[in-house]
Amino acid sequence: MPPRLPPLPDDQWDDRAREVLAPLLPRSMRNAEAAGNLLSTLVRHPELTGAFLPYSTYVLARSTLPDRLRELVILRIAKRRDCAYEWTHHFYAARQLGLTEAEIEAAGRGKAADPLESAVLGAVDELEDGSDVSDRTWAALADHLDEHQLMDLVFTVGTYALMAMAFNTFGIRPEHDARERAERRGARGH
Repeated sequence: MPPRLPPLPDDQWDDRAREVLAPLLPRSMRNAEAAGNLLSTLVRHPELTGAFLPYSTYVLARSTLPDRLRELVILRIAKRRDCAYEWTHHFYAARQLGLTEAEIEAAGRGKAADPLESAVLGAVDELEDGSDVSDRTWAALADHLDEHQLMDLVFTVGTYALMAMAFNTFGIRPEHDARERAERRGARGH
């Protein structure tokens, strides 16, 4: 089935489409092929993309949540929401951070051996199921995470749940070279 919103072809990119990607991509990558399916689809709506990318980049690259925990969150959401794009890209991002394939697959099922990681994955499930975390889960998280990290955790869950909805609805598919793209971006691709 073709995507509902296919990537914008190069001949339809205008200055505004390229401009909204400037903070994220060098000039040489502001085109449909180099930007990839996700960004090439999002530039169909430059105003939305220009507003959303700085925020989503914060969540991905500058939040206080440790990288490993962030990737576990994203993997769990991707699996729960059956989002092939997120799963594929963040599988490789997690591998670059040193997670084993077994840890990645377990995270997809909401399982982790480490108590903090288990609490984080439990928080994802609770937020997805009821838009809140239990007092027990909050206390377990607060034993290890500070106030900013707790806030960033909740926003990471919400952000990647939103993106999974958008990616699935628009029909954004992972590229055949998702691993190479993730490695090139240094595990910073959305």
